Amino acid sequence: MLRTKLAKAHIKRTFRPLYGWTQMTPKSCFLDPAFDRSVAIYPGMVMTKGIGDQVTLVGEGSGASDVPYGFSALYVGGDGIDEPLEAGINAFAVWVMAPDAEAEILAPAFDTDATWTETPGTEVLVHAHASGAKQGKLAPAGTSGVGSQPVARLVKVVSATKIVVGGLR
Repeated sequence: MLRTKLAKAHIKRTFRPLYGWTQMTPKSCFLDPAFDRSVAIYPGMVMTKGIGDQVTLVGEGSGASDVPYGFSALYVGGDGIDEPLEAGINAFAVWVMAPDAEAEILAPAFDTDATWTETPGTEVLVHAHASGAKQGKLAPAGTSGVGSQPVARLVKVVSATKIVVGGLR
């Protein structure tokens, strides 16, 4: 459930599990207290694991070599909503996908400027931007500025503002 003020009641989560009841795990963790909140995190952006149970936006650690851990389940500043801050603790959730999991990702959690193309018979790997204004957002392999490790595979392009990704095989 997304709790917002009435003025933001129209907002939807930008990460929606499609095949997730047994194919995805929402991991309980904590947002790194040192996270720089100047970068907004939307549900569906890529997180990396830190020390213990801490997570942070991919690119906050060692940049392009950060190992993707999963997808943010919460808003941190995106659309003016900061769920951990409003709760008063850094409790956080990260969706970790199994190979048969699938989820819808809505913009702005992915790079809408990138060329998203389904290629029949070819697996299109999805990475995350490692820095800059698009840090943590999903982008197809080969896009400039993405990290070296894939986080998912492209299942389909639904529209200019919605894609479906699946877990890595």
